[in-house]
Amino acid sequence: MKGRNGGKIKIGVCVMEKKVSCSPMEQILERLRAFGEFEIIIFGDKVILEDPIESWPLCDCLIAFYSAGYPLEKAEKYAALRRPFIVNELAPQYLLHDRNKVYEQLKLFGVPVPTYAVVRREYPNQELNYFVEQDDFIEIHGIRFCKPFVEKPIDDDHNIMIYYPSSAGGGMKELFRKVGNRSSEFYPDVRKVRRDGSYIYEEFMPTGGTDVKVYTVGPGYAHAEARKSPVVDGVVMRNSNGKEVRYPVLLTPTEKQIARSVCQAFRQAVCGFDLLRCDLGEARSYVCDVNGWSFVKSSYKYYDDAACILRKMFLYEKAPHISSTIPTSLPWKISEPAQPSVAVRGRERGTVGISRQSEELRCVIAVIRHGDRTPKQKVKLKVTEEKLLKLMLKYNGGKAHAEAKLKSALQLQDLLDATRILVPCARSGRESDSDAEVEHAEKLRQVRAVLEEGGHFSGIYRKVQLKPSNWVRIPKHNGEGEEEHPVEALMVLKYGGVLTHAGRKQAEELGRYFRNHMYPSEGPGLLRLHSTYRHDLKIYSSDEGRVQMSAAAFAKGLLDLEGELTPILVSLVSKDSSMLDGLEDGTFEINKAKARLHDIITSSNVANCNEHVEFPWMVDGVGVPTNAAQLLTNLAELIKEITAQVKLLSDDEDEKAAINSDSPNHPYDEAKALGKAEIDMGRISAGFPCGSESFLLMFARWRKLERDFYNERKKRFDTTQIPDIYDSCKYDLLHNPHLNLTGISDLFKVSQLLADGVIPNEYGINPKQKLKIGSKIAHRLLGKILIDLHNTRREVTSATAESNTYHDPTTMSSAKRKERCYYEEVRSECFERPISNKKSIDLDDSHKETKYCLDPKYANVIEPERRVRTRLYFTSESHIHSLMNVLRYCNLDETLDGEESLVCQSALDRLFRTRELDYMSYIVLRMFENTEVSLEDPKRFRVEMTFSRGADISSLESEAKASLLPADHTMQIMEPERLQEVGSYMTLEKFDKMTRPFAMPAEDFPPATPPQTLSVRFCKDIELQGGILQHKSDMLSGMPKRKTKKLQE
Repeated sequence: MKGRNGGKIKIGVCVMEKKVSCSPMEQILERLRAFGEFEIIIFGDKVILEDPIESWPLCDCLIAFYSAGYPLEKAEKYAALRRPFIVNELAPQYLLHDRNKVYEQLKLFGVPVPTYAVVRREYPNQELNYFVEQDDFIEIHGIRFCKPFVEKPIDDDHNIMIYYPSSAGGGMKELFRKVGNRSSEFYPDVRKVRRDGSYIYEEFMPTGGTDVKVYTVGPGYAHAEARKSPVVDGVVMRNSNGKEVRYPVLLTPTEKQIARSVCQAFRQAVCGFDLLRCDLGEARSYVCDVNGWSFVKSSYKYYDDAACILRKMFLYEKAPHISSTIPTSLPWKISEPAQPSVAVRGRERGTVGISRQSEELRCVIAVIRHGDRTPKQKVKLKVTEEKLLKLMLKYNGGKAHAEAKLKSALQLQDLLDATRILVPCARSGRESDSDAEVEHAEKLRQVRAVLEEGGHFSGIYRKVQLKPSNWVRIPKHNGEGEEEHPVEALMVLKYGGVLTHAGRKQAEELGRYFRNHMYPSEGPGLLRLHSTYRHDLKIYSSDEGRVQMSAAAFAKGLLDLEGELTPILVSLVSKDSSMLDGLEDGTFEINKAKARLHDIITSSNVANCNEHVEFPWMVDGVGVPTNAAQLLTNLAELIKEITAQVKLLSDDEDEKAAINSDSPNHPYDEAKALGKAEIDMGRISAGFPCGSESFLLMFARWRKLERDFYNERKKRFDTTQIPDIYDSCKYDLLHNPHLNLTGISDLFKVSQLLADGVIPNEYGINPKQKLKIGSKIAHRLLGKILIDLHNTRREVTSATAESNTYHDPTTMSSAKRKERCYYEEVRSECFERPISNKKSIDLDDSHKETKYCLDPKYANVIEPERRVRTRLYFTSESHIHSLMNVLRYCNLDETLDGEESLVCQSALDRLFRTRELDYMSYIVLRMFENTEVSLEDPKRFRVEMTFSRGADISSLESEAKASLLPADHTMQIMEPERLQEVGSYMTLEKFDKMTRPFAMPAEDFPPATPPQTLSVRFCKDIELQGGILQHKSDMLSGMPKRKTKKLQE
């Protein structure tokens, strides 16, 4: 073996001693020594920092890379003088000091990077004419970036900020190098970006709460590890040795090409970089940071691979006549210490339902209603005030017939300022005012109160519409002809429906329940599944704020996260309003059902539930009480009593407001008013309503219900108001018992009797109509559920078939299988492969959802191929009822005539008695695989269905005694109930056959669109820096030689 002067090949290690002494470097150097072909020469800090390069040791191959205090320019001069083979070229390492140059180089080599733009300042707080900042966005050179976005220092400072939109609660999360068990902190009150230096602003990429670190050793080898992203809750997961928990994952072919390109772009054979896997309509991967020289920590298999590949590099360059074939047995005796490997099997003792010993849990699908909320409210009033009309024209583009929608904090502040001028806090009390004038002023006061109160009109809970309704013709400004000008508009203010402190607690507790009962309970169960990336989790939410926050709180409990909900919401929850919002084309049928229901309630034609009927749920309008007509009258009288009492409280509040009318008007702060996590005992002790509702708004709520429910002039009841009355009564009974409203318990009983008959029948007054309406509302959701189940089966079948053809598990040991994988991979490893002429990388769009698959060669996990797919769909009451109606009545469709229902007889009876699917009600489908039957056997996959009625309101039904009501206003969630008989077996084929006629076919799903984490996304790709990039070789050769601070490692 001949080196520079004969003998062994000399490998110079010209790095700081701190880096030489780290465990990965020591492990790899020890392996290189063991080959017997190399002499390792450690330069040392004194030589590197103090000695001239002429006296530095001679070497054939050089390992040199920057770290804090390292003289990179000096090392360059040594390399130019001695000309050794350099593993990581030195000149390109300057690029790694500047994130903008890193991104430019990546783009030059066709590597996908997040959308980004650069802001450079010559001194702190420099005003830049191309940079504009508003509440929820910034503009750079006229291009708008909406929150959430990421702010990174251009240099290698690790203090990275993420700014969240007001619609998610606002605030900022700071990411930093790990300190103890923390890697980030959330600051809810920080909303303005930094102005003390130069920064890159880039698109926030939704990754499902996971980061991937990739480590190359040459362009043909890449090792990847996944970890919990610091963006989620900032808590670092550590093992028993205090090291951050990471698990090896498999890279896709596209990601492997990305790794090769990163390695080549920076001419760094040993290189680490950060990969973001995100779902933007399709699974795509982006590089967000390049670190330079990096080694994997605590992986003996990786150390073996790295040593073998480095050996091959050195021999190829300095002794090509020597065979670089890996010997049959590796020349070192280092073996990985035995580590406990927890097997998480499907023996679900203590979990919901009954599983069989031969079964593995493969899929969990849950459709969940949001948590406890405040009553939804709406105010309509005609406005003629010039200030409001000008405001409408300001935000509708000055179009006389266009509607203006006010949503942002800036828009709502304008509206609040206008209403403060137009109407005082207190009533005028002038006798000359007409009834219409008084009512108009009252509604404006209500608008003002809503905006000032904030709690029910904040962030994702806001909506104001101004619709022009009357016009006059006026001369144009230029005097040429006339134009229409609005003189009247309809203002529609929607507020309320906010997730309460109790709703957040309900959702979080239900998440914990799922963690402990829906998944294998041996060992750490779900948390181990999730941490080892065998848990394929996706959470979807409708567009409504209460639903999004319920999903975030549930995720917090499910995954045992810490901290505020805003980062969890942005990181883990995807919006899909087309699947989980609205009534689709079921509105017409619902209106027909409501009209028929009104006739049933107001007439004597009500089904008598006391009469014996074999299937009582088949009767039209079943559940409506026989004395419904009388109950309507009782309900109207009780509402009047409550409204009168609340009016007195409101009048008293009004007097106090008049006394304090000189107090300053605080600006409207939408983000701070998001639903609080804890009950405000101070307000309750002071005798105010729970939450942030004022007595004025409480009075407006009840007065509107009184007026809308019964029309005095027409002597007509509006039965569609019954659910809202019940909802409002239940809210006050639970959250405001301290107000001691007389008659509220009686009102609850009457409204509950009527609501139990109305709410289920609004989605169809008989099973066939329920099925028709349900299939219209839930057809897209049901289609997605079928896709989830079949994707799971396809994935499991493919993995099983591949495993069976590769080896016989009964004759080959686990260690032998790993050894076989190792030699087959490493022996075929080639350092230099032909480079494709194709510069850009085609992203693999074959998978629409991101997957994290463990790499079985590296993961210390029994059955690394075992994965559980979880899909959680958070939605509203309409979708829960609709899906349930399809599941229980699907056999009534003429195409399935003669088939039995998916729901057993006893469950149908329980559902008939279950009038209300309350807050946090849910339907769960779990699919199990029977591993003892063949893949072709229909019984290979079994589907189990359960449901929960949601919040337990029994304490409200107990005469509303204060001692029986929950002190924290939080109703517990009822245990799940089976929809099938114990011991029954429903195959996937059976479930598919019964539900497919009502589901959107997979081929009819529209092209994949970004499932938004929030309501805002980046507008377009931005390239602002540097004009046309020069050829890559010019860029590298023309690099400035300068002192450096600190390079990312």
